[in-house]
Amino acid sequence: MSTAKFALLASFIGLVKAGFAFPGQVSVPNTFPDLSACVSGPSFFSCENTTVITNTCCSPTPGGLVLQTQFWDTYTGLEKQGQKLPKNSWTIHGLWPDNCDGSFEQYCDLSRQFDPSPSPAILPDGTVVPPYTGPGVDTFISAFGREDLLEYMNNFWVSQGSPNSHFWGHEFSKHATCTSTFDVACYGPNYRKHQDVIDFFDAVVRAFHQFPTFDMLAAAGITPSNTTTYTLTQLQNAIKSQTGSVPYFGCTTNGTVLSEVWYFNHVHGTEQFGAFKTLDSITKSTCSPSGAIRYLERTPSSEREVRR
Repeated sequence: MSTAKFALLASFIGLVKAGFAFPGQVSVPNTFPDLSACVSGPSFFSCENTTVITNTCCSPTPGGLVLQTQFWDTYTGLEKQGQKLPKNSWTIHGLWPDNCDGSFEQYCDLSRQFDPSPSPAILPDGTVVPPYTGPGVDTFISAFGREDLLEYMNNFWVSQGSPNSHFWGHEFSKHATCTSTFDVACYGPNYRKHQDVIDFFDAVVRAFHQFPTFDMLAAAGITPSNTTTYTLTQLQNAIKSQTGSVPYFGCTTNGTVLSEVWYFNHVHGTEQFGAFKTLDSITKSTCSPSGAIRYLERTPSSEREVRR
């Protein structure tokens, strides 16, 4: 390659990296926080620091016990609107910042309240959480040109009984606003409105990928069935053999029908990019400790094939 062509190529690459949009090209802005101040700071897992955390953008605090949570629903109630469950996969519930002792905060910043149906509507201190009536958070995603993210969320972050975007707004407002690494201040002076929302959604998806519940259970011979039942010990051992820790399993119908799983973690670094270290659940399972547990098949018309 000639020197002139090489220089032209180098200039083109530099412009692309800088986010320059060429005619006909849609520029997708970065949404990650400014973590430059974290590089020279102390390194530790959340809830395991021995000194006071001075820069809360570098590690989730006080919500350093991070839960990646998932649902096993068998229907959505909105199938006629095209809202269906992904075949051969659990679905995302959320990414929760519990305090190190297992307690938790919620709706920590009402200026970033995008939940149409807050739950709870009144916080323990008497603060009223007003219902959100603006554009859905799905429009925030589209405004950032992240149709890839929106498609993935519609496939794997599926609500039961309400539009997906309402559920996503609930999870951000109730949990992400209490996660220090998603604070607006962490994005620096060039913060763009709703950047934190998109960053949270990306982080949720990254965490979900770390815990492929359906596959881990299926690999151990545990698959949905309307006839075969399983024990809590079987479920726990199947997951522990892959993650090293026992998650929380939740059941309905007096502890007999499997419905959810929570993975407990400490995080090295930020919730966005840090390494997760799994921990045994500190919440007692609501599944029967010794009885038969049903891991029910889904209604066929409630599922669809999606690419993972």
